[in-house]
Amino acid sequence: MLCPKCLSPFEKVATSDGVIDRCTNCRGLWFDLLEHEEVKQHAAAIDIGNADTGMEYNQIDDITCPVCPKSKMLKMVEPSQPHIWFESCPTCYGRFYDAGEYLDLTEFTISDVLKRLFTAARD
Repeated sequence: MLCPKCLSPFEKVATSDGVIDRCTNCRGLWFDLLEHEEVKQHAAAIDIGNADTGMEYNQIDDITCPVCPKSKMLKMVEPSQPHIWFESCPTCYGRFYDAGEYLDLTEFTISDVLKRLFTAARD
């Protein structure tokens, strides 16, 4: 399976609660259906990529699903933290988070409140 953003291979990352896929280059994360909920307590160990690099790759959002190559992924926004933009497959319901996004998703801080005020809408 190849990363939908940089086309590098994924590596398997095992936790006590499941196995997810992480890009070997950009460090983006692929979660199959509901896996993002099952491994939240392991976010710091899973999302080891550079958040600045993740922000650069976040600009690439016209992508196809790495599992369902004929499915164009939907551009999504996390309702509780609208500065987190991720992509989701309408067929298999998998999700792709750029480096740093998943860790940010699992940690809600006062800066997230401020980001909510100043984040532009996603196209």
